[in-house]
Amino acid sequence: MTPGPPPGRRQWVILGLTVAASVAIDLYSKYLSFEKVAGFPVTILREQVRETWAAGRPLSDLIPAHAPVVVVPNLLSFVLVLNPGAVFGIGSGKRWFFIVFTALALCFALYMFAKWTTKRDWLAHLGLGLLIGGGLGNLYDRFFYACVRDFIAPLPGLKFPFGLSPFGSNGALWPYISNVADALLIVGIGLLAVFLWRADVKVDR
Repeated sequence: MTPGPPPGRRQWVILGLTVAASVAIDLYSKYLSFEKVAGFPVTILREQVRETWAAGRPLSDLIPAHAPVVVVPNLLSFVLVLNPGAVFGIGSGKRWFFIVFTALALCFALYMFAKWTTKRDWLAHLGLGLLIGGGLGNLYDRFFYACVRDFIAPLPGLKFPFGLSPFGSNGALWPYISNVADALLIVGIGLLAVFLWRADVKVDR
């Protein structure tokens, strides 16, 4: 990275505020969706999740049948889903693996902030703040609910042309349900990628 003074108190405060705001927005959006989307509050208990998973039943059994809430037709809907894995449902049932992995990833992100960035690297600071906040939001769910609460359904009903189905048998253009924390993680990774690209460009010059 470009030599320069390490992050100071101001940068640490900004990082903390970014993380706090990210966690607050994610957790409140999950709370609000499980209160409103189904038309009545849907309560999820960790014990129920663990018993359902141990019995070999899908976690969808814990979500009452409800119609998706259409926010923007063919662009965005809300529907309640419980995800026992990671992003896109990868690694279902490996809760403690993801808890430990997320904790280590968050520690590494803090190390990157302290050792690999300078006071001027605001783009990296914002990206790391979003990554840490998104990671903590989903980590909270895994601790207290034994799964992750999802509700964002992008591109509902849209399918690949010509009967193509690269993501599944129904051919949906984007079949995955996610949450605000997942969006923060994606944006954070994107900002870090831009930061690293700009740093490489400066080095090449």
